[in-house]
Amino acid sequence: MKKVLAIAPYPYLPYFSGGQKFIARFFHYLGKETDLTVITVGENDFSLAATYKTIPLLKGSFSRYFDLGLVKKITAEVKKNKYDTLIWEHPYYAWLAFLVRKKTGIKTIIHTHNIEYQRFRSMGKWWWPVLMRYEKWSFRKADNIFFITPEDKAFAVNRWNILPAKCIDLPFGVEIKASPPGKAACRNKLGQLHHIGQSDKILLFNGLLNYKPNLDALKVILEEINPILSRQKDFNYKIIVCGKNLPAELNDLKDYQAKNIIYAGFVDDIETYFLGADLFLNPVQSGGGIKTKMVEAIAFGTTVIATETGAAGILEAVCGNKLVIVPDNEWSNFTLAVLNNTSAAAETPAAYYAWYYWENVIGNMLKALTHPASA
Repeated sequence: MKKVLAIAPYPYLPYFSGGQKFIARFFHYLGKETDLTVITVGENDFSLAATYKTIPLLKGSFSRYFDLGLVKKITAEVKKNKYDTLIWEHPYYAWLAFLVRKKTGIKTIIHTHNIEYQRFRSMGKWWWPVLMRYEKWSFRKADNIFFITPEDKAFAVNRWNILPAKCIDLPFGVEIKASPPGKAACRNKLGQLHHIGQSDKILLFNGLLNYKPNLDALKVILEEINPILSRQKDFNYKIIVCGKNLPAELNDLKDYQAKNIIYAGFVDDIETYFLGADLFLNPVQSGGGIKTKMVEAIAFGTTVIATETGAAGILEAVCGNKLVIVPDNEWSNFTLAVLNNTSAAAETPAAYYAWYYWENVIGNMLKALTHPASA
């Protein structure tokens, strides 16, 4: 993989969600190791693409997914600039990917962020069986597939009979390579900014709040977890909620201000919140793939309390004591885990950064492409 063309069919610069951040940082670090060009939509801030070239070739409307004119345009781009690898973000453009490969012979990789049909099935979308068949077909046709989680890769191999040699780990990465200092300073900053007392524990929830799995998790915090916590004697705490696009009917959580809930909205320095919090709450119960906010929280040294669904996709073996998993829907036990772990002082293990640090992620991926596993 030396000269790479990638297709990202939606805005991701600047990023506001974990999925957008995944693509933005993947391209940034891939661009440092390869000659990378990205074809995408025009609704991006291309000044933020510091390590690679961009081509705003795709339409902004949904019709871009059915634009037959892209076959000729992308084929011409591949032939003109002699790319050796073509990466497609998500399987939605698989029909186009394999037409381009047929005309050019270029190595074609599907970069999947979830088993997509499972995510939409968990969200109650009626058309998930159609997507399942299309997704399975795309995996079988691709030269390689990048998987964000070991579980997704195992599913493809064991359930869909995808050759292991085609399947490559590409986890969501973090940009720090060791447990960072400054937790006390960040805790003090959050206390001053949000008027939180020194004796209060800071519990954090973060995510794009118009995304149903995140919104459902927030409602669990408001309606299930927080009422139980509020009944605990001698436990002083505040729950900070960060994220944009909170539905209007929740009125910026003003009805919960007297109930230990602080709505911070979208924050530019989420790292300060990750580092300053005592615990990160992840009571997610639907959606696929990995919860990227959880990966970042552990990287910043904050212990995560997660449901089994919320913890899906993370490599537990490298997390040490920084990840506490509770069965789904057991909110009394979830609350008990919060109470039992607010004093957790253990640092995030070095093995965590060996797996999740972006430079290691890209290095491991390039090695796997050069020396594939046996089928």
